[in-house]
Amino acid sequence: MRRIAQLLLVLFCLPLAPFSALAGPPFLTDDPEPVEYKHWEIYVASISQEEHGGVNITAPHVEVNYGVAPDFQLHLIAPMEYVKPSELPSHYGYGDTELGVKWRFFESENAKFMAGTFPLLEIPTGAESKGLGLGGPQVFIPIWLQKGWGPWLTYGGGGYLNNPGPGNKNLWFLGWLVQRDLNKYITLGGELFYGSPPDTGDERHFGVNIGSIINITENHHILLSAGTDMIGPTSFYSYIAYQLTFGPEKEKGPAEAHLTDVVYRMPEGKGR
Repeated sequence: MRRIAQLLLVLFCLPLAPFSALAGPPFLTDDPEPVEYKHWEIYVASISQEEHGGVNITAPHVEVNYGVAPDFQLHLIAPMEYVKPSELPSHYGYGDTELGVKWRFFESENAKFMAGTFPLLEIPTGAESKGLGLGGPQVFIPIWLQKGWGPWLTYGGGGYLNNPGPGNKNLWFLGWLVQRDLNKYITLGGELFYGSPPDTGDERHFGVNIGSIINITENHHILLSAGTDMIGPTSFYSYIAYQLTFGPEKEKGPAEAHLTDVVYRMPEGKGR
């Protein structure tokens, strides 16, 4: 169970229930696009993972992303976790905290291509004795690439996780995703991902995941995904979240500002 936790922790920050920084939630693979400058993303989410070692659930975790500067995003995940190892007592409490900074270091608007990195630090704030934490800090250093065309978007890449501790192994995570906007309300996507063994004698993980983003309004969204290992011990994992996005309105250009001013001062009944 701990092995999957450490692998999944790489992309969702559930110190015992996989994937730490949800890529672009609801997916496991991340993207290089940061939150827009001075804008916020707030998620209230739950991730569930089932495998032969037991069940792990974040119930819930809160993810906060903020565009601190152009091309830079600050990131935090604070999880409450429920763990139920096979044939052992269950525990519920605060897990490990995840901090990160996403940096988009290349973008071509004409080619609709971008590249970036998203280093993550797992802080051991959860109780390892209860299965709520990994017992030590971890660092994940990835490179993410993205290409768009029309309603289609594809992104992926991978990174290296420094995973210290007795019996642990440093590991690689690789993933790639394709998604499509069906309309302004619904986006569907699917991904493949691979993780090398996080523990001595552990199995590698190769899995598939599908997900959807539902835009209720411009600021309110529902995110869903589900997947399984095709090679590896995880039989099922899922993600569900409510997302709130907000920030300052975009400033109008000189022409737009002038037009707005003229219309505002135009006498009633004239113009049009």
